[in-house]
Amino acid sequence: MKSVSDKKLSDRKAISPWSYKPWWCQPWSILLTGTSLISGSWFLLKTVWITVLVAIPLLAWMGFFLLVWPRLMLSSGVLDSDAD
Repeated sequence: MKSVSDKKLSDRKAISPWSYKPWWCQPWSILLTGTSLISGSWFLLKTVWITVLVAIPLLAWMGFFLLVWPRLMLSSGVLDSDAD
């Protein structure tokens, strides 16, 4: 048997955090931009150390916005709709 608080939690529907972002800040555009800049660095300069210097901050940026930020938004409860 579910308690009242369990029922309220299960009745809530989370909204996708991506629905609040513009087109240029969607997962596909973040991946496309990051991979384009990293591969563009390699194709233009053909230097491993410069490509690595470009890749480190870009991978951190992509990791944050694709993995960490959506989980933070969902766990914060900001996106939960009230089903009262």
